[in-house]
Amino acid sequence: MSYAHYATLAMMLVIPLHAEHGGTAEFEQITGKFFGISQTPVRNQKITFGWSSDETQLLYRLTEADGRTVVKSYDIKKDTETMTTAPVPPLPKSNEERRSRRPGYENPRSTDGKWEVLLRDGTVILKDRKTDAERTLAKADEQGTFVGNPYWSPDSKKFMLWKRKEAPMRKVQYTRSSPEKKLQPEHFSIDYPKPGDDLSISIPWIFTTDDSGPLIPDQSLIANPFEIKHVAWRSDSERLTYEYIERGFGKMNVIEMNIVTRIQRTLIKEESDTFVYAYGYGFRRDWRDGDEILWNSERDGWNHLYLFDGKTGAVKKQLTKGEWVVKKVINVSEEKRTAMLQVCGYHPGQDPYFDHYVMVHVDSGKAWPLTTSPGDHEEPVFSPSGATYVCRWSRIDKAPVYELRRTDDGALLKTLSEADDTALREKWKLPQAFVAKDRDGTFDIYGTIVFPPDFDPSRKYPVVEYIYAGPQDAFTKKSWAPWIVPMHEMAVHGFIVVQMDGRGTAHRGKKFHHFCYKNLKDAGFPDRIAWMKAAAQTFPQMDLTRVGIFGGSAGGQNALGAVLFHSDFYQAAVADCGCHDNRMDKIWWNEQWMDWPIGPHYADNSNVTHAKNLRGALLLTVGEVDTNVDPSSTMQVVNALIKADKDFELIVVPNGKHGVGESRHMQRKRVDFFRRHLMPPR
Repeated sequence: MSYAHYATLAMMLVIPLHAEHGGTAEFEQITGKFFGISQTPVRNQKITFGWSSDETQLLYRLTEADGRTVVKSYDIKKDTETMTTAPVPPLPKSNEERRSRRPGYENPRSTDGKWEVLLRDGTVILKDRKTDAERTLAKADEQGTFVGNPYWSPDSKKFMLWKRKEAPMRKVQYTRSSPEKKLQPEHFSIDYPKPGDDLSISIPWIFTTDDSGPLIPDQSLIANPFEIKHVAWRSDSERLTYEYIERGFGKMNVIEMNIVTRIQRTLIKEESDTFVYAYGYGFRRDWRDGDEILWNSERDGWNHLYLFDGKTGAVKKQLTKGEWVVKKVINVSEEKRTAMLQVCGYHPGQDPYFDHYVMVHVDSGKAWPLTTSPGDHEEPVFSPSGATYVCRWSRIDKAPVYELRRTDDGALLKTLSEADDTALREKWKLPQAFVAKDRDGTFDIYGTIVFPPDFDPSRKYPVVEYIYAGPQDAFTKKSWAPWIVPMHEMAVHGFIVVQMDGRGTAHRGKKFHHFCYKNLKDAGFPDRIAWMKAAAQTFPQMDLTRVGIFGGSAGGQNALGAVLFHSDFYQAAVADCGCHDNRMDKIWWNEQWMDWPIGPHYADNSNVTHAKNLRGALLLTVGEVDTNVDPSSTMQVVNALIKADKDFELIVVPNGKHGVGESRHMQRKRVDFFRRHLMPPR
């Protein structure tokens, strides 16, 4: 065996300062002890409620201070309350429109029963069901074959059919080394397209039952499709619309095809020099047979809801406006002409990540908040008629509150309950919110600090950051959570654990979010470091000469990046199942932020490229059958680290899947790792 081989093994083996055989039992004992304390009962953390059949009364069950469970009946009109022995009525089922209804009919046979579409080897054949006569309308060719069920127009004289061009599908190969109840390894593969791969694409063709030829999509309008979706006929049976998402996510447009005039056009343009967050903020709902279109857009720098003219494509009205974000359209009602929205940043002075709810009246343009209290709100529960609703809100340091409010104006009718966490606070230190400025003082950065349960203000503690900087969301916990997984699993073993959302994450407006464009390696690190330095000024027990970081998936990529790009601040990192090179990961997530085609920026953002810069301690973990992030992404980092003669630790978990780093054994190994590298005095 060669010297190089021995050297490689030495770098890959996990060599602790002393063996910790069976240490997971002790880890579980300590963790379980403190978890039990964190679950000290909180009175009225949850209550049950329901409306009387005439909606004049709201009945709710809660626990009194003396421990008695009671049911109260609140008279909504009289603003009076009495005790009752009546049972709490069940909650109503939602009757709001949550799905778009479209004209037309998807079936091989036309709505009137006269025609049937047959597909033979990808060739389109129209059959007259009265005479059985058949006519070939189009044939498969090198550009694709026809697939799926025809989507008939309301008049049964036209239909849309997908023409699909297949591209070779990348396969990722796996070996399950230690299958249950078997001795020999198993091998399997999955379909797994990666950035830059050719895609199988389906485009819509329109056919008619007369002798006029098909209407083929104008390729200039859909030059580089990532996906075409949400096809819808108009009731005039002339116009058909669909959404086109461009490869690289620079465009998400609504395209209209007119089978009568043969004119095709872009009806709504949603385009960006960076990216359109298609699968996160995208929303479309057609009203009045498509004469009106509700559409989300970031065109003014903030994601807002617009009303478009479905005939001209012009903006009729911007329904929401301001330096806040429409996070999600919860439901819409064409009958009531309203939309209920989940929003962030709506109330100045509050944490901009708190979820709030806003109702918008489309015709008047009036928008009013359904929630106003200073906390993170769950989706409101409405009475059967929708006249009133109950909302539940909380913060990480504020136990849940239940409120009854009026829908027409959001007015607070009654606070039903405020959870009593007195007993918990006597035994347990709750997580603490903290806010500080970013790298250059432009944005506020919001985060959370979890202290050890036996926190001693006279001591210094090593600091460990839990990171996930994926641009698809924001990740710091905002609602009531005495125990935050996986932060407390680390904190109870003697660490101060922090989490925050830096630049490049979502829900703070386009300028903040789009900082991630072709720039995932930044991960908001300068903001995170500035935040921790400010936090240490307030909490001097934070020892910033001993800082670690851990995360999984995109957080694994980030955690390794910390000791590649910012090793002057971070001394140790644990990176689980990381997508360390964005060319190795799933196509949709990475091209959304990194664009297409593949360019040199992909290599520049790769941890593999920068592995030679490793400083500090590193533990890499990966499951051998991770089907979310290709395990080869981790192994290519290992290869680069070995070539650069870097010391590190590696654990490959047999049968391990995505997120295996959060298994109990691996959580314990993570704690042991940080103890070895951060606990000794520096």
